[in-house]
Amino acid sequence: MSPTTPPAPTLRALLSRGDLALRLSSDGARDLTQPIRWVHSSDLADPTPFLAEEMVLLTTGTQFSGDDDAQYDAYVRRLAVRGVVALGFGTEVVRDGIPDPLAAACAAHGVPLFEVPYRTPFIAVARAVAEAIAAEAYARRTWALSAQRAVSLAALRRDGLGAAVSELSRQLGAWTGLYDSAGAPVRASGDLAGPVAQVVRREAETLLARGASAAGVVHADGTTVVLQTLGPGGSLRGVLAVAADALDEEARGVVTTVVAMTGFALEQNEALAAARGTLRAGVVRALLTGDAALAGGIADAAWGGFPREPVMVAVTDASPDALGAFLELRAGREHGSFFYGRDPEGGTAMVVSAASGTTFDELPARFGLRVGVSEPGPLAAFPTALEEARIARDRGDGVSRFGAVAAAGVLNALSSDAAAVARTVLAPLTRHDEAHGTSLVETLRAWLLHDARFDDAAQALGVHRHTVRTRVRLAERLLDRDLGSFAARAEIWVALLAVR
Repeated sequence: MSPTTPPAPTLRALLSRGDLALRLSSDGARDLTQPIRWVHSSDLADPTPFLAEEMVLLTTGTQFSGDDDAQYDAYVRRLAVRGVVALGFGTEVVRDGIPDPLAAACAAHGVPLFEVPYRTPFIAVARAVAEAIAAEAYARRTWALSAQRAVSLAALRRDGLGAAVSELSRQLGAWTGLYDSAGAPVRASGDLAGPVAQVVRREAETLLARGASAAGVVHADGTTVVLQTLGPGGSLRGVLAVAADALDEEARGVVTTVVAMTGFALEQNEALAAARGTLRAGVVRALLTGDAALAGGIADAAWGGFPREPVMVAVTDASPDALGAFLELRAGREHGSFFYGRDPEGGTAMVVSAASGTTFDELPARFGLRVGVSEPGPLAAFPTALEEARIARDRGDGVSRFGAVAAAGVLNALSSDAAAVARTVLAPLTRHDEAHGTSLVETLRAWLLHDARFDDAAQALGVHRHTVRTRVRLAERLLDRDLGSFAARAEIWVALLAVR
């Protein structure tokens, strides 16, 4: 309920109407705060089949006969089980006052009992409740229209999306949050407790993973949060979350308005993001072709310029389309100190200042990507830095830095293609070892590792030096290479490293 909405009609409000002259029985229960849905009158011995919960029942007592007090207790018990809010007894029609056994039964079962004097017709009591219900409904509709108007006006502000979400929170008197298509929080009217925030984010990610328009409810740490996906099924734009135990029809209508507006705004944002992505890809191409003036002019006008030199270039194996919301949020948060664009090879290239201390650990952790990072250098060396980042990315999992790859040596940078060629080169040896149970590959590796010295290799292998010599000569014949030359030995050594 909105803080500005009047409370629902209650027995307390009904009894406060001086024109009705209703009087609460001194022996009746005093819980007068339950809402009243309607008023019904009946003198049936068992009217419960015709009643609903949260109703007030009016009676003149003609159903009671004789001095059997048990009939009163059974009657009131049935009303209490049915969920009747209160019982009104019309006096001076059949009886001068309220029967004492009826008052005792109402007190025993917690059903408020009040007297309706002869001058007050039952229809007047029913009309008073109906008017209160109508007034409440009118107030709710008026509030809903006012809330929708306030949200619509907020959406026209510069930060329309955030303003609309904040205004929705103000109108509902509840926390609201917006999550992007990857399940990351984009806007929020305040902070949620840590455990609650984690549960809500996981539920948002679950709803988005299903790919269909859906709603969800989570309960965590005493907080209830309602979630609704944004956008059409198969192309979800995000999730709107509202911390509220229950939303009535009018409040749901206001939320639906925000859902429609937010979905449309996010769709527009994605169209703009596609245009920005094309522009960013053009800047990357300009940097690769050495047109730093063009790239710098665009960056200055659109994103506050490039990061301060020296810069590092990072590259992932996922395109900006897959990371768009995350990267755009980061670029907005680090305006002028973070740039990204499409790598011509299909990945995402990013530029940060080497002095910023920026890490890329979140990308592997969140998206399961490999990230390569170049050595620091001037922006003019972007082509070289991008190639370094690609090499580092392809050499490991998580975040790999080119400096560490280079420190490991040139031979450790051999590609999978080199390994395939190496297996072909060494195939005669491996086939011979498998067919005859020899150790030509192992012997050749030990011999080369000991600088082609037969004695040292024999000692390492635990065999006679003549055995090593014989195996090496056999390997030469199988490989059709003279291993007496440095070039031939170097080629076989690289092949041995590559297959490892």
